[in-house]
Amino acid sequence: MSGPRLAPGATVFLDRDGTINESPPEGEYVAAPDEVRLLPGAAEAIRLLNQHPAKAVVVTNQRGIALGRMTESDLAAVHARLESELARSGAHLDGIVHCPHEAGTCDCRKPETGMFERAADEIEGVSIEGGAMIGDTARDVEAGKRLGLATVRIGNSRPGDPRPDHETGD
Repeated sequence: MSGPRLAPGATVFLDRDGTINESPPEGEYVAAPDEVRLLPGAAEAIRLLNQHPAKAVVVTNQRGIALGRMTESDLAAVHARLESELARSGAHLDGIVHCPHEAGTCDCRKPETGMFERAADEIEGVSIEGGAMIGDTARDVEAGKRLGLATVRIGNSRPGDPRPDHETGD
């Protein structure tokens, strides 16, 4: 994929489901470690970001917590498995930030920008300026656009979706 040119040390924000690991069926959630299945090429792409060097930070909506479909502990176990799977390919994440809220109840659920701002405040070396957002939904692209990030959409935009700077199949 040819995409945005990043300065060394830039931050690349990544959605999780549908970007790094397989998305669960509509209305379901990745709620247990054994449900984590990396997408082909995802670990290699993150490893390349690590070598760039760029910060790789996951920003993920996790409404399943608000709905009682999983707990914060369940999510921590899922993320531990995700990081373990990435490490097997020599890749790592510099941070993971999640929104556990119901839609419309917070300023962090994408397309809102609170998770990105929290990452910049809490994770050493993470900056919004000059970074990029990679995700598979219109919410991901819209959040990136709101922050002035370069945007990459995995998959195809639909009519009416915000236009990403780049689109790619994987």
